Amino acid sequence: MADPAAEPAPGVDQQALDEVVRFTSDLIRIDTSNAGDGACRERPAAEYVAEQLAGAGLEPTLLERTKGRTNVVARIEGTDPAADALLVHGHLDVVPAEPSDWSVHPFSGEVRDGVVWGRGAVDMKNMDAMVLSVVRHWARGGVRPRRDIVLAFTADEEASADDGSGFLADRHADLLAGCTEGISESGAFTFHAGGGMQLYPIAAGERGTAWLKLTAQGRAGHGSKVNPDNAVTRIAAAVARIGEHSWPVRLTPTVRAALRELAALRGVDVDVEAPGFDVDALLDRLGPCAKLVEPTIRNSANPTMLTAGYKVNVIPGSAVAYVDGRVVPGGEAEFRTTMDELTGPDVSWEYHHGEVALQAPVDSPTYAAMRAAIERFDPDGHVVPYCMSGGTDAKQFSRLGITGYGFSPLKLPEGFDYQALFHGVDERVPVEGLHFGVRVLDHFLRLA
Repeated sequence: MADPAAEPAPGVDQQALDEVVRFTSDLIRIDTSNAGDGACRERPAAEYVAEQLAGAGLEPTLLERTKGRTNVVARIEGTDPAADALLVHGHLDVVPAEPSDWSVHPFSGEVRDGVVWGRGAVDMKNMDAMVLSVVRHWARGGVRPRRDIVLAFTADEEASADDGSGFLADRHADLLAGCTEGISESGAFTFHAGGGMQLYPIAAGERGTAWLKLTAQGRAGHGSKVNPDNAVTRIAAAVARIGEHSWPVRLTPTVRAALRELAALRGVDVDVEAPGFDVDALLDRLGPCAKLVEPTIRNSANPTMLTAGYKVNVIPGSAVAYVDGRVVPGGEAEFRTTMDELTGPDVSWEYHHGEVALQAPVDSPTYAAMRAAIERFDPDGHVVPYCMSGGTDAKQFSRLGITGYGFSPLKLPEGFDYQALFHGVDERVPVEGLHFGVRVLDHFLRLA
């Protein structure tokens, strides 16, 4: 029997498949590195996107809070005026890359041996390109989706999102009117679970962001003197307590659903609702599948940066540390109380940056439509829900009541570690993976 993913689906032509590769490569070549220092300029990429949208007969709007930090928004009118609109969003910025670490230049967009190389190949200029390819394809065929679709290509996702999705949600909500759900990155990729099993995890939740600044005050003095009020000692002790803390299990509905489905697929008989359920014991039996849920069964806090002093023989009067905290939905109060206890009386803490945790239903018609679209093009694949350990622009758009899912479909060969390539060296995406994504998105977005 022919592989359904090897045949163009109705409405998907060869031009769409060619364009998704070209758009991915072109966008990678536009360096939109965002180091979080405000120097990033997404405008060239935004203008490229706007040009492709205009070529599809759409009327893109370019919006900036800060000069050069450009967002693009466009709306496609659906056939059912009573239906809620769907937001499809992707960011245009990328994390920095050091060329000397890479096998190919990270901003070359080189296509080699059926793979597109470069920073943004999976995070997430590939998804931007797939969306552009689909909507241009619709324009050629006169296709309209069932519901209005709002396209948003954003700036600043890799930092605070203040110039991107936060700016759009706070000051241009009118452009997203009617949107009740949204899709974006980090879901519906092939996860090889061993023994030939292929999973497609769809994100139906995100842990909250809790980036913290810790400050210890002490008494400055000469390094040769006894000093019980040493700020460096105080900050070091707090950091050690935080790094060594064991957080309790907190299972959300999304994670419970993931555990049930993964256990069933692995042939493990377990009741995740039973009193005394031992999630760690189950993870030991899930094999590679455990990677999908292990980071999201607890809050976490990882010390990442330390700053103190200016000379080896001078005890500084203050010391600072930074902690990357992540919070499961519903775990915010516990996180704050625990940080108060771990920092102690000699160290203060504050949010350097914070964003909410998210959950999305896994029994919604939209989730069912995503599942059906994946299974149409990979009948042997198993769709499962999962919660992201990190966060996306869906956090900012949630301020408008938009429920977010991670759905940027890619079919990947075994041994291709998709998650490790996020912010990693030699980021790349297979051409066939992009083709699969175009087919799936076309099918899903028409009918969702």
